[in-house]
Amino acid sequence: MEAQELFSRCDFLLAAVRVARMSKPGPGLSGISLYLPAPRVDLASWCEWNGQAFDKVGAVVGRGFRMPGVDENVYTMAATAVLRLIEAYDVDPRHVGMLALGTESSTDNAAGAVIVRGMLDRALIERGKPALARDCEVPEIKHACLAGVYGLKAATRYLAVDGRDRVAIVVCGDIAEYERGSSGEPTQGAGAVAMLCEPQARLAAIELASTGSASAYRGLDFRKPVARHFVEGYAAATQRLHDFPIFNGKYSTACYIDEVIAALDAMFVRRGIHRRSYWEQVATLVMHRPYHHMPIAALAAALVVGMHRDPAEHEAFAGLCIEAGQDPAGVRAELDALPDLWAFSEREGVDADPMPRTNAVVKRFRAGAWFRRFVDEKVALGGAQAMEFGNLYSASLPAWLAAMFTDALGSAVELAGREVLTIGYGSGDAAEAMPLTVAPGWKEAATRIDLEGALAGAITLERAAYEAHHDGRVPLAPAPGPRFGVVGVGDSIAPPQDLGVERYGFLP
Repeated sequence: MEAQELFSRCDFLLAAVRVARMSKPGPGLSGISLYLPAPRVDLASWCEWNGQAFDKVGAVVGRGFRMPGVDENVYTMAATAVLRLIEAYDVDPRHVGMLALGTESSTDNAAGAVIVRGMLDRALIERGKPALARDCEVPEIKHACLAGVYGLKAATRYLAVDGRDRVAIVVCGDIAEYERGSSGEPTQGAGAVAMLCEPQARLAAIELASTGSASAYRGLDFRKPVARHFVEGYAAATQRLHDFPIFNGKYSTACYIDEVIAALDAMFVRRGIHRRSYWEQVATLVMHRPYHHMPIAALAAALVVGMHRDPAEHEAFAGLCIEAGQDPAGVRAELDALPDLWAFSEREGVDADPMPRTNAVVKRFRAGAWFRRFVDEKVALGGAQAMEFGNLYSASLPAWLAAMFTDALGSAVELAGREVLTIGYGSGDAAEAMPLTVAPGWKEAATRIDLEGALAGAITLERAAYEAHHDGRVPLAPAPGPRFGVVGVGDSIAPPQDLGVERYGFLP
């Protein structure tokens, strides 16, 4: 089949899908609500404190990040986001058949989403509303930063099978914290995003039949083994409970890029569509963003790999290799013999580059005019707002999705019937390429997201306050509500036992 004929067929198929979804959206997203804690660190100030150049840090990472207050944890943040969602979208709590929590920051190894439910039920009753349905499912989902996307897939399957007359809520939230002085320190963050899912989506239908999945065990990628807490000297300067990860930055970057490419490969094979034609048709992309630059680097690599695999682009690929000072045959040989990253890291070390020739070509491609234009056209929506979020782990992609819809609404970008590609990633390693088809009436649902309200009320910290709060020496005074907070912690090992069990309340 000639390339032009293939492109035309792909265009036809994509258009047919859009027309079908415009008539009756399937299950998917109908609303989004965010909660970000008030304490904020300005990255320009942080660079001054640490003798770093904000021009570089700001371009790569973002503008700032939030920290949880002394009386906040992932459950209180999640409950606040869900309560906002219920009120913003007039959700009848009795109609909620699933409340799923996606996180890697949970602090109870027995209970999970039901803790969020407990806070919500009391707050709803105090407001004169009914509690959540007694037969509501309350799963907690864990896989690093991919937990929220897995939650969305689970909710969509629920709505498509046994929950067709109900609604589901997926809330994902995390506390991304790193030891002061580590390379991860500027990529901290905290917050939660709640998403309303309905049998007929009002924001965007989730196309489960078109998703691409990938997973592989990566050994020394980003991890949080419990045993680290028992090692003498582990984060000794931090005088509080902390959840600093074990990570290897260069290796983790390679894992992210490799897994995203694998998920995209699976999606393209499953859908039988041409890559370049798809990139031209898709409206926008929203990805997991541990920091601002990471999705852009992964997309550049994915596009270069796509050129290598597409016979119609072999000539352009060879020219790009030569521009990068690389022999095209050598680059092709490297791409055709992709290494097992875990085995490679064990053999060569976590700082070794597994694909030096390919990465030289990707670097050249990233600097080119075509890719810069691609980023401006396909990745920019919501990007500026997301630079304020920091790293939200499992809530990172959903927060950018909320910013994307808000930005599109404010910029008069028409998305109805068009495809938005979300690409989730979780260290360890797994990725999902999950297409969404935007619903005809998406604008009304998007007006309720209230991104501006979520960003409001920030309390920007000075250096001394940040460092003392981070290390647990002098915690900040609790920030004002309305939000949920921890109001007490049990200390009894005698009946009734409540050692370490937190009690929650709504702070008006």
